Amino acid sequence: MSIFTIILLAIGLAMDCFAVSVCKGLASPHGYVPRYIKPMLMALLFGVFHAGMPLIGYFTGSFFAFFFERFAPWVALALLGFIGGKMIYDSLKSDGEEVQVADFSFWGLLSLAFATSMDTLATGVIFIPHPEVLWLAVAIIALTCFVFSITGFILGHIVGTRLRINVNILGGVILILIGLKICLEGVL
Repeated sequence: MSIFTIILLAIGLAMDCFAVSVCKGLASPHGYVPRYIKPMLMALLFGVFHAGMPLIGYFTGSFFAFFFERFAPWVALALLGFIGGKMIYDSLKSDGEEVQVADFSFWGLLSLAFATSMDTLATGVIFIPHPEVLWLAVAIIALTCFVFSITGFILGHIVGTRLRINVNILGGVILILIGLKICLEGVL
């Protein structure tokens, strides 16, 4: 497996994190530069989970590959659907009040990292015939995910501060659509 192939794989796997990070950036408070420690924590968690899931997939091997391929998409859909639905509900419930800012709680970020990395779990199996590139691939996947997450947050924040609209509904819809995409890709 070539490094170019691994980079393309990493970019594809990082797209969900990019989209979720854009949502977080869109929902971050307007009018001031956000504290970067929370987006950095988000990107770090996304990178760690995107590195860990292929390792789990690799080491559990083909024995559990069927299980991962069958149920991981549904778990991702349930988690992202719940988080996106809660964003929409909270936004509609506010009745013109100050819109709740993006949830950067540790547990909220952890659940997003887990949900967005579920599709990477089964990719670990593709490295079984190529164990010599496993650790390089994991490092590239983690770094790519981290960079895409930070970039997505910054772009989302820039767009969100210019739009000055309630973007929590948009963010919730995007999260639900990402969950549906992961689920449909895993099922079809």
